[in-house]
Amino acid sequence: MHLGEFQRQIEAIYLERDTRRGMAGNFMWLSEEIGELSRALRRGDAASQNEEFADCLAWLATLASIAGIDFEKAVEKYKNGCPRCLGTPCTCPE
Repeated sequence: MHLGEFQRQIEAIYLERDTRRGMAGNFMWLSEEIGELSRALRRGDAASQNEEFADCLAWLATLASIAGIDFEKAVEKYKNGCPRCLGTPCTCPE
């Protein structure tokens, strides 16, 4: 599934409910999912990591949709490499 398709799928499943919850409410859910991802990463639990990465991406897609941002267009920022140095890998000083 491409990123844009994923965003449309999340919209089909959740957009009505998520729109009612609003940007702040959805951002709090994303923050909670990031905490769950952090725990899964610390524990080294691959199954939980897989689930939590998906959940984080779903909440991020919801926020983008509510804000009117298309993921496919947004990620073009990185199509030529690092947005600052254009390197792949990045050669910017750390």
